[in-house]
Amino acid sequence: MRYRIGLRTTRARVLLLAVATLVLLALPALASATEPTVKVAYSPELGHYLIGPDDLTLYLYTPDQPGVSNCSGRCLANWPALTVESEDQLMLPDGLAGELDVVKRADDGTLHVTYNGIPLYYWVRDAKPGDTTGQGVGDVWYVVNPSPTLRVAENANLGKYLIDGTGMTLYLYTRDEEGVSNCSGRCAGNWPPTLIAYGEPVAGEGVDPDAISVITREDGSRQIAYNGMPLYGWINDEKPGDTTGQGVGEVWYVVAP
Repeated sequence: MRYRIGLRTTRARVLLLAVATLVLLALPALASATEPTVKVAYSPELGHYLIGPDDLTLYLYTPDQPGVSNCSGRCLANWPALTVESEDQLMLPDGLAGELDVVKRADDGTLHVTYNGIPLYYWVRDAKPGDTTGQGVGDVWYVVNPSPTLRVAENANLGKYLIDGTGMTLYLYTRDEEGVSNCSGRCAGNWPPTLIAYGEPVAGEGVDPDAISVITREDGSRQIAYNGMPLYGWINDEKPGDTTGQGVGEVWYVVAP
């Protein structure tokens, strides 16, 4: 009888030890889930921009598409992807709107973090927090502004026109009024309003900062306007440089800076 009681006690102790070990092993994972995956930094030149959990600057690659990374091989060696081991680790800091997600990379199977569909990367030449030496490299790499950057593009047919920080063309709707958007519902599904999730919009080179403003839509979201006219994207533009929304319905046009 004593032997049986002792055996039960030993088994109970082994079970408790195993449970305690599992809890201790889980603590690092639980702790990592409480740390933001991305954070926000600020500089007078670039405005607010995203940084990783190690405080190093994050970048976007304009040839990418929403949820798709087109940087691999040597490109990826120079611009390492921000990755996580599990989607459970995704967490935004307080005050930053938007959405974090992951895309499983085809080359190595890692989970590449995206912000509002934009794949995020580091730059190997940034040595310390605050470095932004990747900004503008090859005219395709830029910091990620949660408060969107307005920039200028140009082509032979349209001349100069406004684009967002990812290189996508921006449009105005002639049925809008100054400071008022009249595009909602199905219209807004086809012409996504250029919304701002954090801080204030940033004026890139060639863009008049005094012409930029922010309006409040009926649903309470904040939309960027230029010279009072709300700005939009176009669902049929697939990549930077596309301007297929120009002249649609004779009410949609690119925006001259």
